[in-house]
Amino acid sequence: MRKLYVIGIGAGDPDHVTMQAVKAMRQVEAFFVIGKGEAKQELIDVRTAILDEHMDRPYRIVPIADPPRDRTPIDYQGVVEDWHDRRSALLETAFAEVDGVGGILVWGDPALYDSTLRMVERVLARGAVTFDYAVIPGITSAQALAARHRMVLHGIGEPVHITTGRRLREDGLGAEGALVMLDGDCSFTAIPGGDVHIWWGAYLGMPDETLIEGSLSEVRDEIVRRRTELRDRKGWIMDIYLLRRRG
Repeated sequence: MRKLYVIGIGAGDPDHVTMQAVKAMRQVEAFFVIGKGEAKQELIDVRTAILDEHMDRPYRIVPIADPPRDRTPIDYQGVVEDWHDRRSALLETAFAEVDGVGGILVWGDPALYDSTLRMVERVLARGAVTFDYAVIPGITSAQALAARHRMVLHGIGEPVHITTGRRLREDGLGAEGALVMLDGDCSFTAIPGGDVHIWWGAYLGMPDETLIEGSLSEVRDEIVRRRTELRDRKGWIMDIYLLRRRG
């Protein structure tokens, strides 16, 4: 493989793909797709739909089975490091079997809560295969959430605090609020909601896009119920939310 493009493709809407991303995709001959089982086949289908809309040349998909990992580990850092090692080994094998130009389509942006660039660097560090690579930025779910709720992510002159559900449970909600990703446990339910507002979105940019907004104390149960219904029906869910104190 001569070159690899790591391409941010947005939150799921083919219109999220930038012109820079389209130009990069049209250079690619083989796209590496890490699958997550039959329940998440729809995620592969969405990628394929994006490719079919924007590609102007033949391409092929190289499927890679995602290695399992403990989702509730005691040693979180150690488990993730091991998972990245196993994932990068699978990528290395796939890279070695491709001639020409390869590509990886990344949800949102490769720089925000995504491990693809770390794994690519692990592959290169081992030295068994060598190639050049380029990173193409994409629209994040954070931007899509703000656009769909027609809001600004921060108050005037205030910071934007982006965190995970795990860290929200551990650290609590600060005065500046938080934009929360990767929350499989509805960690917002542990936050006292008297003066907190929530903007929640799931499947942003996709046909099943769902939005709920309101006082946390008033809508938290609705979000939990709706999220459970959607996940049970589809077998997977991608969601994000903003918490902000009123005042």
